[in-house]
Amino acid sequence: MSKTLLRWLVRATLCTSALAAQAQGASSPSDANPVPTARPDPLDAKASVPPLSYRSSFSRYRGLSDDKTVSWREANDAVARIGGWRVYAREAQQPESTPPATDAATSPKPGATGVDTAKPMPMPPGHGGHKTP
Repeated sequence: MSKTLLRWLVRATLCTSALAAQAQGASSPSDANPVPTARPDPLDAKASVPPLSYRSSFSRYRGLSDDKTVSWREANDAVARIGGWRVYAREAQQPESTPPATDAATSPKPGATGVDTAKPMPMPPGHGGHKTP
């Protein structure tokens, strides 16, 4: 380190220390006569201690019974109205999620026409596919 830099660092350290000491020494009139706080003796069985307070971690817990549950048939019917697993698969592939059609008249029901409307995924390079005998 150069001598100039070293001198500057020493001066800066001394000034900072002096300011910190001055700030600690400055006191208000109420701090002139601090009242010592008497701490109870931990070995004294008759010492007064503040009451303990306990708040359970589960006090704000909301159980499952608070929510309306649906039967498995209703859940399956809702998935069928939306379009089944194929809609979920398409949503996973889309960069932006768009709400699917929920109208029962416009959304196809799985197996209703007998034609699979899902587009097959392209084969990865080097994969010949499954061969039937």
